Amino acid sequence: MLDAIPLDRPSTPLLDAIDDPAQLRELSVDQLDALARELRQFLLYSVGKTGGHFGAGLGVVELTIALHYVFNTPTDSLIWDVGHQAYPHKILTGRREQMLTMRQPGGLAAFPTRSESDYDAFGVGHSSTSISAALGMMVAKRQQGRDKDSYTIAVIGDGAMTAGMAFEALNHAGDLDDNILVILNDNNMSISNNVGGLSSYFARMWASKPYNFIRSGSKKMLSKLPPALKAVHRAEEYMKGMVSPGTLFEEIGFNYIGLVDGHDTAGLVEMLSNIKTLRGPQLLHVVTQKGKGYTESENDPFGMHALSKITPASDAPVPTRSAPTYSQVFGDWLCDMAEQDHRAVGITPAMGEGSGMRDFAERFPKRFHDVAIAEQHAVTFAAGMACEGAKPVVAIYSTFLQRAYDQLIHDVALQNLDVLFAIDRAGLVGEDGPTHAGSFDISYLRCIPNMLVMTPSDEAEARLMLTTGYQHEGPAAVRYPRGKGPGAKLDHSLESIEIGKACVKREGKDIAILAFGSLLAPAIEAGETLDATVVDMRFVKPLDTELITRLAGTHKLLVTVEENAVMGGAGSAVAETLAANNFTTAILNLGLNDTFVEHGKVPQMLAEQGLDANGIESSIRRRVDCLDASL
Repeated sequence: MLDAIPLDRPSTPLLDAIDDPAQLRELSVDQLDALARELRQFLLYSVGKTGGHFGAGLGVVELTIALHYVFNTPTDSLIWDVGHQAYPHKILTGRREQMLTMRQPGGLAAFPTRSESDYDAFGVGHSSTSISAALGMMVAKRQQGRDKDSYTIAVIGDGAMTAGMAFEALNHAGDLDDNILVILNDNNMSISNNVGGLSSYFARMWASKPYNFIRSGSKKMLSKLPPALKAVHRAEEYMKGMVSPGTLFEEIGFNYIGLVDGHDTAGLVEMLSNIKTLRGPQLLHVVTQKGKGYTESENDPFGMHALSKITPASDAPVPTRSAPTYSQVFGDWLCDMAEQDHRAVGITPAMGEGSGMRDFAERFPKRFHDVAIAEQHAVTFAAGMACEGAKPVVAIYSTFLQRAYDQLIHDVALQNLDVLFAIDRAGLVGEDGPTHAGSFDISYLRCIPNMLVMTPSDEAEARLMLTTGYQHEGPAAVRYPRGKGPGAKLDHSLESIEIGKACVKREGKDIAILAFGSLLAPAIEAGETLDATVVDMRFVKPLDTELITRLAGTHKLLVTVEENAVMGGAGSAVAETLAANNFTTAILNLGLNDTFVEHGKVPQMLAEQGLDANGIESSIRRRVDCLDASL
C-alpha cells in the first residue's frame, strides 16, 4: 500500500524487462504478484508526472497482467471500456517509457488509440462501446476465415455496463453463439456486492473443464427429452441465482462465471486459462477495488478518479485567489435557481461531479438525478419530467450529448418541451483529446427547430444565459468551455437577457468581427489592432439578423469566430443570413478546421487552429489583401 505518489522513479526490474506481452508470458505465475506491485508503483509515478486518470487503472493491474499472460494479444483482440482503464495495458505493450509523454503534444493519448499500437484493438473515449466493437471484430474475423480459434475480449467496467448499448450488444452476442469473452470489471461503480467465498468457489467450478464438459454433454443427451432438459436448465439457473447475479446474462445466452477476486493474479490466470478452452459467449464477473494500492484513492475513489500533475513543493506557484470554473458557476446558479423555484431539477448522466453539481446534490437530494452512463435515457427522462410541469436542467458534456441526438430531436424539440441543456466542455478540452472535445454542438444544435442556442463569452454571461434558457418556454442550450473564463465579476442575481440580441463591444470600420462565445477576448485583441468592429453575438439561434444586416451594409468584410467546427457552425448561419437577404458583403468564417484536433494544451491547440489573437488577425489580413487585389 502506497500513501504518496512516488516523485522519483521506483525500482521496477521485472517491469523494465517487458517491452511486449510475449516477454510477460516468459515469467512464471509466481512472479506475477511482484510484477503487479511494480506496475502499480510505475503507474502512480508516471501519472504523477503527467496527470490523468489512474483510479480505474490501479484497479485492473492484476487483471491486465493475467489477460496478456493467458491470451495471445494482439491476435486475440482486447478492447478496454472505459478507456481510462487502459494505462496498465499501455505500459505492458511497449509504451512504458512513453508514459511520461501522456496527454502532452505529440505524446501518448489518454485513451486506447488504434494508430498508437497494434495492441489497441479499438479506440475508446466514450463508454459502453466495447461489446459491440468486440462482436463486430469477431464476426468479421470468422467471415474472412482469419484467426478462427482466436478470442475477442471486451473488458467493460467503471459503470459502463449501465448504458443500454452494452445490453443491446450482449443480446446480439448471445444469439451469435461464438467465442467472445466479456469481462465485467465490477469496481463498486457497477452492479453487485463484494466477492464471497461461496461465490468464488462456484465461479471456479463454472469455469472448470469437467463442469463444462458435463454441462454440454448433458444438454446434447437431454435435447431429445425437452421436459428433462428444461428441468435441468431451471435447476442450474436457480443454483446460480442463489450465489450470483448471473441469471440475466445466462438468459441472454452467456455462460456466466463469477464473482471472482480481481486482485488474485494466480486465480485469474487459472480462470482465464480454463475459459480459453470453452466455446461460445462467456461472461466473467470480476470484482476489483478502484484505486487499489494507493491509500487516498481507495478511500475516495470518486475524488481520486483522476490526478493533476504533481508539482514538488519547491516548484509550486504561490497560491492566489482562484476564479471559479464554468462548471462551478453553473453549480452555484443551479442551487440559487432551486432555492427560488421548487420545480427545478438537475439531471446528469454520471457527470455530476465534473459538471459542478456536488453542492446541489447535497442540498437538494430529492431533486438531483444521476442516471448513470445513459445519455439517451437522461434526455428522455428530462422530457418526461417536463411533461408533468417540472423544470429539468440536464448537465451534460458536449461530446456526450452527441450520443442522445435522436432523443434531443424526437423527445424534446419536436414536442417543444421546457428542458434546459447546460452543455459543459464545449470547444477544445486539452489533454483528453478529440474523443472528449466539444467541437460539433453548435453545428448539430442550430439545425433543430424550436432550439434556443446561446454562447456565453464569460462567467457572468453564462449565468445570465442559464437563467434566460430556464425561463424560456421550450428547449434551450447554453454551451460553455472547460475550466475557467476571463474572470468576470459575478453576483447571485437571476436576471435574464433579451433573446436574440447581440452586444457591440467595439466600434470600428471596414471590418466587423462577430464572436460567438469563448473567443471574444482574442477577437477583441485582434479588433484593436485592425480597428475593427467587434460584436459579442451571444445567440447562435436566433441570430441577431437586424445587427448582421446593418453591419453588412456598413462594412466590407464580416468575420465570424467560434470554437466549434467551422463547417455548419455559427459562421455558416451568418452566411445563410447574408444570402437570404441578398447581401454580397465578403465573409470569412473562422473556427475549428475539418480535422480531429489531437490532445495538447488548449492555448497551443487554439493557436494551431488560427484561433488566438494573432491567428485571427493574420487570417483577416490575408483576406483583406485578397479583396484589395481583386479590385
